[in-house]
Order: sequence, then C-alpha cells, then structure tokens
Amino acid sequence: MTTVAVYDAKPFDVTYLSQAAAPDQIQWRFHEFRLDAETAATTAGACVACVFVNDHVDEACLKRLQELGVRHVALRCAGFNNVDLVAARKFGLAVTRVPAYSPHAVAEHAVALLMTLARKTHRAWLRVRELNFSLTGLVGFEIYGKTAGIIGTGKIGRVTAQILHGFGVKVLAYDPFPDTEWAGRLGVNYTDMNTLLGASDIVSLHVPLMPETMHLLNEQTLALLKPGAFIINTSRGKLIETKALIKALKNGRLGGVALDVYEEEDGIFFQDLSGQVLQDDELSRLLTFPNVIVTSHQAFLTQEALTEIAKVTVENITRGAAGAPFLEGTVL
Repeated sequence: MTTVAVYDAKPFDVTYLSQAAAPDQIQWRFHEFRLDAETAATTAGACVACVFVNDHVDEACLKRLQELGVRHVALRCAGFNNVDLVAARKFGLAVTRVPAYSPHAVAEHAVALLMTLARKTHRAWLRVRELNFSLTGLVGFEIYGKTAGIIGTGKIGRVTAQILHGFGVKVLAYDPFPDTEWAGRLGVNYTDMNTLLGASDIVSLHVPLMPETMHLLNEQTLALLKPGAFIINTSRGKLIETKALIKALKNGRLGGVALDVYEEEDGIFFQDLSGQVLQDDELSRLLTFPNVIVTSHQAFLTQEALTEIAKVTVENITRGAAGAPFLEGTVL
C-alpha cells in the first residue's frame, strides 16, 4: 500500500480522492495545513506528497522531502509555478500534475463572472434579499456584438472563446503559439497583444504564470486598454499587478473586473476569515469597488473536474509506486 500525504486538503479533496482509489491501494494522510519547508517533516513515512496551488514546494522543501523518503510530488492542479522543478530534478523527485481536468469548468466560470458583471446580478440579488426591488443603478450591457480578447489559447482559452462566440461575440486572440487551424474553424482572429488590448471590450486571461507572464497586465499595458474594458482573470493572480489595477479602477479606465485569483491570495483564499479583520489592504480596497467581483479560486470546483483531478492523481500515484510510466502529458 502506498502512503500519500495530502496537503491543503479540503473536505471535497477527502471525498473525491478517497473514492478514486481502492481501500487497499492507497493510505491517505490528509492535512489541512499547507506544505512548505517547515511542515515537510509531516511527510515522514509517506512516498508521495500530494499538493495544491498554494503549497510552497521550493528547494528547501524538496530537499527535506527527499531526505524523508518522498519520491513523488503529485500536483492535483494544472499550474506548477509553486514547485521548483530544477530542484526537484536535482533531488530525483518526480513531479506530476493534472493538465486538463476540465477546461469547461474554468471557462464556464470565466463567462459566469462576465455575465454577472454585465447584468449586475450580484447587486440585484443582494438588493432583493433586503426587499429592495428598485432597478436604479442596475443598467447592464449585452455581450452580443462586443469584442473579446482571449490571452492564451490553450484548452481553457479555446473553450472560453467558443462559449463567447456562441453569444455572438467577435473574438480576438493572442498566444505565442497560435492554433491557426482552430482559429480558422471558429472565426477567431489572432493578433498582437497591444492590438488586442486596444480593441477588446472584454479581456480574459488564460495563460500560466511564468517569468515572462508575471504582471502581464501592469500600469503600461492597462493604459493600452479600450476605455471601459472589462478584465476577467481565472488563471493566476500574479498575471495582474494589483496596485496598477486599483489605479485603473480609481481613474475610471476600466468598466469592471472579475477575479477568481488574486496576486497575494496565499493565506487568504480557501480560508474562512469572516470573523477577522482582513490584513491585505489591496484586496480590501478591491472589494470596495462596485464593479469588481472576487471569487475564491473556485473556477475548477465542479463535480466533473474534481472527479477527473482525483482520477488522474490516483492513476499517477499508483503508476509511480509500481514503477510504471506516468500518464502522458502529466510529467513535469
């Protein structure tokens, strides 16, 4: 039986991972706290560390894992910017991920956020609960006929573009590796970043966080946006420079912003802080804008996606324990 230490584990992780493996296949050790160099000692006796987006799997952590006998770091997500892959190779640890658990889950959430902003349904819902049925201040806009810029046309970006195309939206796209065949079938026009920013009513981010995408939207690039544009980010928080975003909101440059991720979400997202004072001043400021929606990194959170995440994670764990090749496309 393979012993697996699971970090940043939520009730749905326990449910779906446990269901994906036979009772005699994996011994799960679920931890609610996150993995880092200090908590790495809790992997003692485990062969696999199963981590999520906000675990800190840096060189110091990986060194400790290797010393404790861990041989496999299994990410139950697509992003891997929180893992030092060079150090993992140095210490001989395999690293796997779930690259495409459900592009529809994230894409649909991105569009749901956009529709909420467009029709102000979040504000209307709050009003009606207070028996305020006034329509004042609830004038929205139609998605039909607008131009959307999709930055990053991997699986999620392509699905988002397809959904928006169904709304009658003109879709522009930017990607350093354009999929021209797909674009031709759908009627998507690839263009350069500056042109996309200047021509789009809606900009949706679907790129991984890498050194070259860090603060992709900053003071300079935000200034290129079409006045009144809407920004949707369901990818990684550090793609947007928060200080510059707040400045653009304050001066009225932006029509609205929807974030499922936040630049400094570690220690905030996935936690219940309702009885505390929020210590992050920038997030506090963002939450004061009536045209800003923030959800807590939940775009992946569907039954279908959780099932696929658990299935792929368990398959790679059992393959690794048996000395068999990991699933194609999951190895980092």
